[in-house]
Amino acid sequence: MKQAGNVWHEKLHSVLVSMGFKRAIVEHSIWIYQRDGVRIIIPVFVDDMTIAAKSKEAIEHVKDQLRQHFKLRDLGVEIKRDRSNLTLSLNQHQYILDILARFNMSDCNPVTTPMLAGQHLNAEMCPTTDKDKEQMKAIPYLQAVGSLLYLAIATRPDISYTVGVLARYSHNPGPAHWAAVKHLFRYLKGTLDLALVYKPVPNAPLFLTYTDAAHGDDKDTGKSTSGYLVKMGTGAISWSSKLQSIVTLSTTEAEYVAAVSAGQEIVWMRQLLSEMGYSMDKPSKLLIDNQSAISVAKNPEHHGHMKHLDLQYFWLRDEVQKRHIHVEHQRTDEMPADLFTKSLARDKVEKFRAMMGLQDMSDQGGVLE
Repeated sequence: MKQAGNVWHEKLHSVLVSMGFKRAIVEHSIWIYQRDGVRIIIPVFVDDMTIAAKSKEAIEHVKDQLRQHFKLRDLGVEIKRDRSNLTLSLNQHQYILDILARFNMSDCNPVTTPMLAGQHLNAEMCPTTDKDKEQMKAIPYLQAVGSLLYLAIATRPDISYTVGVLARYSHNPGPAHWAAVKHLFRYLKGTLDLALVYKPVPNAPLFLTYTDAAHGDDKDTGKSTSGYLVKMGTGAISWSSKLQSIVTLSTTEAEYVAAVSAGQEIVWMRQLLSEMGYSMDKPSKLLIDNQSAISVAKNPEHHGHMKHLDLQYFWLRDEVQKRHIHVEHQRTDEMPADLFTKSLARDKVEKFRAMMGLQDMSDQGGVLE
């Protein structure tokens, strides 16, 4: 039923409220319990739920209460904790094995990049004749991209750009697009043991945000690709790779529009963390690799070249002036968000995914939590 999702959400909300939880104002899919020194945080994606707390007893108590209302199963992302090294890691090793088997790619040969370096897929590669379209109907392109999308959203930011590009052609994919899907499967085969690793960084801010853009890289529309990465400690906690909604006229414009999207995520993060009890008395850093875009964000120095942009994009200047956001320059060769805007060579893929917190955990221990 169309209303099923809303009915489920209302039911879950009523149960959690009866247990003493409050729903976050800025994010209605997160519930927070805070009483007598105990804090429990429950983020929910449809019917997938995570329970986070410092006390195992508190977690088990919540699970026991939930079992009185719902049937529960422990599944999904594997979480390992190494108390001696102060690390927490997330991986979907088994999920990757499952989708490789589902699409007959279990025995494929690994490759080292999510997409061929410098490759540009476009609509000209889509089939145009009825015969070619009929042949592509036998290929499970949409199902494969859907499976990869879940992985890109959950624990593998390194494949976000590739999956985003592949999703643009879901309505009419061609052989070249399917070859790119299989290339991505081969990359996953070679990176089965990558996990998102979180570890404290001494004297670092609560979170850091990086942003980048590729001007006019989509040849079908002339639009640019925006990307941002939010890190807490060593690991990524939020990321995005998507086409911009407008056609920008320069690299500076594309970078500035991307920075606005990243700024919106920063403000939302600040509000969410405030609700969780964290102090937000200092500005949050936004790292950009384009000096002109930084100048536009700080002052109206380049306003003559940007005055045609919609007023909504100048919101970022206000946030900078309010000292909610502090923009700084980051060298391009140290910009992990670059992996969200283009297909890169092996050395850069490995460097930037490490900066995102993705590490090979095949020979490391930890306790399954």
